[in-house]
Amino acid sequence: MAEPEGTIDILRSKSLPAAVKEEISTMIVRGELAPGQKLVEMDLASRLGVSRGPVREALLGLEEAGLIRIEKNRGVFVREITAREARELYEVRASLEALAGRLLASRITPVHVSNLRKRVDEMIRSVRDENFASYFLQNIRFHDIIVEFSGNEKLLSVYRRIVNEMHLMRRFEVEKSRGMATSVIEHGNIVDALESEDGDAAARVISSHVEGGCRRLLSMLETG
Repeated sequence: MAEPEGTIDILRSKSLPAAVKEEISTMIVRGELAPGQKLVEMDLASRLGVSRGPVREALLGLEEAGLIRIEKNRGVFVREITAREARELYEVRASLEALAGRLLASRITPVHVSNLRKRVDEMIRSVRDENFASYFLQNIRFHDIIVEFSGNEKLLSVYRRIVNEMHLMRRFEVEKSRGMATSVIEHGNIVDALESEDGDAAARVISSHVEGGCRRLLSMLETG
């Protein structure tokens, strides 16, 4: 997932319902709308300065993307992920990112490496400054550009659909486990493996990183 655009930029480049969908999605990713929270069309419309029509259309798109659930006669809620769903999503994500790493290692360039190193540097600064919001967004972008740089558009499309469902629990996993420092080291190791042009090593390191995040999350879910 690309870094969230500003509201003005979104409105310039997208239709109003698409812009509203993007803005609500960003609020969910940032934690401004919490898992399980009920969403009220009128409140969202007032907050975003639009009518209820674009909000209603945006919510339908967000349900399709797996970020919210719409319950008949009850309302609209930010989606919560069960432990089983979390495990399954992480398994799929690990496989997709491992493939992306293998593909990227075969075509890696200094520009790719520089871009990834820049993201790691930003994450290091976020850890030092205890800026969780910045870290989370850089983390999302780091993984997204690995898949983007792999050059496989179908892979990127599938990956982004899976990751859309994972944003909430990945935020929880990093924040509650206080795992930012460990995670940033692992990101550096991923760049090293990619830069070495060793596809097997890149796939292995990426899979290990993703699986580690899954274990931390499931441990927290089991212990409450």
